[in-house]
Amino acid sequence: MHLSEQEIRRRHEREELEKMGISPYPSELFEVNAWAKEIKENYNPVQNNYQQVSLAGRLMSRRIMGKASFAELMDSTGRIQIYVSRDDIAPGENKDLYNTVFKKMLDIGDFIGIKGYVFITQVGEISVHVTELKLLSKSLKPLPIVKEVLDDQGNKITYDAFTDPELRYRQRYVDLVVNPEVRNTFIKRTQLTNSMRSYLNSRGYLEVETPILQPLYGGAAARPFKTHHNTLDMTLYLRIANELYLKRLIVGGFDGVYEFSKDFRNEGMSRFHNPEFTQMELYVAYKDYYWMMDLVEEMVEKIALDLHGTTQIKVGEHIIDFKRPWQRFSMFEAIEHFTKIDISEMEEAQLRATAASLNIHLNPNLGKGKIIDEIFGEMCEPYLIQPTFITDYPVEMSPLAKKHRSKPGLVERFEAICNGKEICNAFSELNDPIDQRARFEEQLELGKRGDTEAMVLDEDFLRALEYGMPPTAGLGIGIDRLSMIMTNSKSIQDVLFFPQMKPEKTEDQVEE
Repeated sequence: MHLSEQEIRRRHEREELEKMGISPYPSELFEVNAWAKEIKENYNPVQNNYQQVSLAGRLMSRRIMGKASFAELMDSTGRIQIYVSRDDIAPGENKDLYNTVFKKMLDIGDFIGIKGYVFITQVGEISVHVTELKLLSKSLKPLPIVKEVLDDQGNKITYDAFTDPELRYRQRYVDLVVNPEVRNTFIKRTQLTNSMRSYLNSRGYLEVETPILQPLYGGAAARPFKTHHNTLDMTLYLRIANELYLKRLIVGGFDGVYEFSKDFRNEGMSRFHNPEFTQMELYVAYKDYYWMMDLVEEMVEKIALDLHGTTQIKVGEHIIDFKRPWQRFSMFEAIEHFTKIDISEMEEAQLRATAASLNIHLNPNLGKGKIIDEIFGEMCEPYLIQPTFITDYPVEMSPLAKKHRSKPGLVERFEAICNGKEICNAFSELNDPIDQRARFEEQLELGKRGDTEAMVLDEDFLRALEYGMPPTAGLGIGIDRLSMIMTNSKSIQDVLFFPQMKPEKTEDQVEE
């Protein structure tokens, strides 16, 4: 293992601390009773509050000035200046804690605990006067410290910023330390799921859990990850969706169930796709897809207000407004709107010719429904910036959705599109077991033609439907995609703590 000069020095400091009887990694707890942000927001010099504070965090900067020094401590809420005096933290004759430990053996990135009282410096900065200091954890690797300076014109120039995307995603722990705005993205993501959960709970729906390892993959058109259970000697799949299990619960008598689920699809990666992703799926008995559109509008509008205090959110170059009602197009209406071509009565050969005329290259194995989806994806979806419902899909595209009540050949399905990408998918759920079996059999035929995303036939799910499932509306909403929009993030990797990455190259591999 190659070590830099700084890493060698820090390891030497660790050894020297141990020789002094100071553990670089003490076991006992350090009691914390205040935080940087709280102190800055609430300290009142007239009331003289915060006179016995205990804080812990990383040492992020130091200005050594003889018998006293200023430093900066960063905890989970932000940064605060601390004032360290030799005679305060080392009141006896032995001044090693200040002269040797603080000045020579502490480094940027080390975790320390301090006790003291809050005051305001002569230049007006709220600070903590340290009376006790303790090393809590020695950092053996130096942080990439960002430096900011002003040029002659007063413009801020940044040096050594930790901005390389691959490094940031691979070393998220460093990214979170040196780029505080990244933390805010993930705080917003949690606020988003909390808002959604609060909304669903307020309506009386039950949050549940369903299997991640499944004997059959179903509920979506996607390729699965496959694994093996040794004891049972059987193949299992990581779920691509939890739809079929949640519907079993509706059969079992629940009126409304939802789940925040980790799903896995063995597909390509991009700024909008990660093999592991999060969905919220909801199923409510005695409802239909029109009702579900109203719920989505109301819930997402609430999320925007909870996170930002407004329905208007800046996303890239656009201001997206989630205020109800949202625009609605059928899929065929959207295609005609953007291409001026009516494809609603076309057969497969005509659709292929139309796609070719629009310079859309098709896989020869695609069936009619997938061709229509390709045309929509190329010619319509990127241009739907404001939240828009696309409704009434061809039956070939939607083997789990109920046939449309008044439009032959279509199903009662919608997707919500925002900023050019799908954020949710919903149906009036198919509850006719005979029709469902026929749809599954059609999917098997598509699979024989080479469609690797065709669904498999699930006999147990069909058995559940035969016991009877009430009319049901179902929804799947992509938490990662919605988080991208609500945090103005350009890539799905920016809203995942640990996105999937290619294996990291070792130094030996680089040399080869």
